[in-house]
Amino acid sequence: MSNNVISNNVIEMRDVAKYFGDTRAVDGVDLTVQTGELFGLIGHNGAGKTTLFKMLLGLLPPTRGEIRIAGQPAHGEAFRQVRRGIGYLPESLALYDNLSGLETLCFFARLKGADSATCKPLLNKLGLGDAAHRWVRGYSKGMRQRLGFAQALLGSPRLLFLDEPTNGLDPQGIREFYQILRELQQQGVTVVLSSHILAEIQLRVDRLALMRTGKIQALGTVHELREALNLPLDFQLTLRPGAATLLQQALAKQLSATLQLDGEIAHVRCPRLHKMVILRILTALNDVIMDLHIREPSLEDVFLGYSDAAQ
Repeated sequence: MSNNVISNNVIEMRDVAKYFGDTRAVDGVDLTVQTGELFGLIGHNGAGKTTLFKMLLGLLPPTRGEIRIAGQPAHGEAFRQVRRGIGYLPESLALYDNLSGLETLCFFARLKGADSATCKPLLNKLGLGDAAHRWVRGYSKGMRQRLGFAQALLGSPRLLFLDEPTNGLDPQGIREFYQILRELQQQGVTVVLSSHILAEIQLRVDRLALMRTGKIQALGTVHELREALNLPLDFQLTLRPGAATLLQQALAKQLSATLQLDGEIAHVRCPRLHKMVILRILTALNDVIMDLHIREPSLEDVFLGYSDAAQ
């Protein structure tokens, strides 16, 4: 990339591959992530997500291709300064059980060259203030995860890589975690996270990439990925007693729609293009339909849809 070209991309990858012998862990990835974006990376186990993270961090050299972080190649002396502005939470962070939470964080601060005076406020922010002087060996899994997140935030990084960051967190902890990410986003911090909990991230990421066997199979917003697959919609209806026959008659000529009945609960599935046609039919039956809910395909549906398409 020319130095005269102004780019809003904090991450740029071109034809990046990483081979381990005959295993192609990452195989020809092209990807850009913009400054301030909350970007999701999803895929089955062994899809190449963690290897991709390690190359972006400069921990693994690519077999081929180009990686730039904040305009700098992800290797060499110049990248050392860039890396000081990066925070990383691995999927499994090794912690020292014989240190307290505060001692652990201060240890990581010294390694990173961050101000140790920020450690106690960080623990308070992440709900570990009361446990700051307790041994880490007595921490629950969720507390360890919070401590790992705290170390990733040391030094006020401008770019965060988070690998399965909500492992072990309860619902309240997950909510607080994403609140912190949104606050960081508003400050211009870029976040790249990987998660297997698709329902958790589908309303929270700006864009995402779906990886499969080392390649990016799909890239875009959740809405764009849904549209590309043209997955069916599901109308869930609550009927008045005895109204099932009327619903069957009303839908009889709509060959694209399928009807499933379970007592007074009905499911009508149809292609997205026929959404308004089916909605008009159902609206005309408002006297016998007590409730109606339209279910859009979830991110899990999208993920499985792309997996099925690849087979």
